Amino acid sequence: MNQHEKINYIELPARDLEKARSFFADVFNWAFVDYGPDYTAFNDGVLNGGFYKSDNRSATSDGAALIVFYSSDLAATQAKILEAGGNIVKPTFQFPGGSRFHFSDPNSNEYAVWSDS
Repeated sequence: MNQHEKINYIELPARDLEKARSFFADVFNWAFVDYGPDYTAFNDGVLNGGFYKSDNRSATSDGAALIVFYSSDLAATQAKILEAGGNIVKPTFQFPGGSRFHFSDPNSNEYAVWSDS
């Protein structure tokens, strides 16, 4: 359901849409719908978004916003990310309230995963 003035959709760049689909389906169980050769939309079960074909990347070193996932088991999520072709770009560190690590997907977009356990 669309909610007034709430985040409704997110779009990210991807050089290789197939790699984006495979990675996020394998690691996070996202569902995808393709809209031509240059766009694929996703649903993660809560949020809708899409990947558009682009040579750009989304990384905090370039000033991009950081998308942060929650995990009840950081080690298991990290293993899935590595197995699916992702890379750890910042190892797990502690912060008040939990711990997190940063990773990049096969298209070099940066994300983080945190846990309160």
